[in-house]
Amino acid sequence: MEKKRNKKNLQGIVVSDKMDKTVVVTVQRSTQHPLYKKIVRRDKRYKAHDERNECRIGDTVKIMECRPFSRDKHFRVVQIVERAK
Repeated sequence: MEKKRNKKNLQGIVVSDKMDKTVVVTVQRSTQHPLYKKIVRRDKRYKAHDERNECRIGDTVKIMECRPFSRDKHFRVVQIVERAK
């Protein structure tokens, strides 16, 4: 029997809302370079499902991992934390 694993919860900024019911969210994380020990900022872009087309560019949102909606969309928008100004 398969064990259920915890779903990823991420927070990022919406960088594109041109698709229907889909937004592109950029999530930043900081890691230490293995050799030089400098803190390096890494960005990753996720496509997330936005059922009501509420998100706009610049919004800070929380996304959660879920079942695949398409080939590269497997997150959904849980909450809009802060609206863009």
